[in-house]
Amino acid sequence: MTERLELPVAEWHRVSPKYVVVDVVGYIIFAAMILIPASLASYWIGFAWMWAATAALGLIFLLIIVFTPGRVRSIGYALRDDDLLFRRGILFQRFVAIPYGRMQLVDINRGPLARALGLSELKFVTAAAASGVTIPGLPAQDAEELRDTLVTLAESRRAGL
Repeated sequence: MTERLELPVAEWHRVSPKYVVVDVVGYIIFAAMILIPASLASYWIGFAWMWAATAALGLIFLLIIVFTPGRVRSIGYALRDDDLLFRRGILFQRFVAIPYGRMQLVDINRGPLARALGLSELKFVTAAAASGVTIPGLPAQDAEELRDTLVTLAESRRAGL
């Protein structure tokens, strides 16, 4: 029998709902970059199967865009006593705990659309390459405060090693 993973968390913080716009626009741009050349190639070459493949790709992009709001709502983080806990995903869920003492770099990134909406992305770098975590869609002020808090906590935990 499988038991459910219980994570002791006082409060989950979610990303801004405005991040849905950033994500959807990114998918629309990517879909246009794929579907427009595929449609032109289907038109010039004239194979019926190419039209079907292009339509199938369009349907996949449409489904991704439809599920984006739920996927964005699933993104969250929590500050615990010894680590930061990050979660994301609906069907394939991911939970990552990053000990404060293992954080080497806390980086803030802002793309043009995210910057226009007042959002930032916080990236954590640790010694383990596979444990890199990025929290997208944070309001700029919250991202800066969280970065400062995490840097302070990381320095105090490393000093105690």
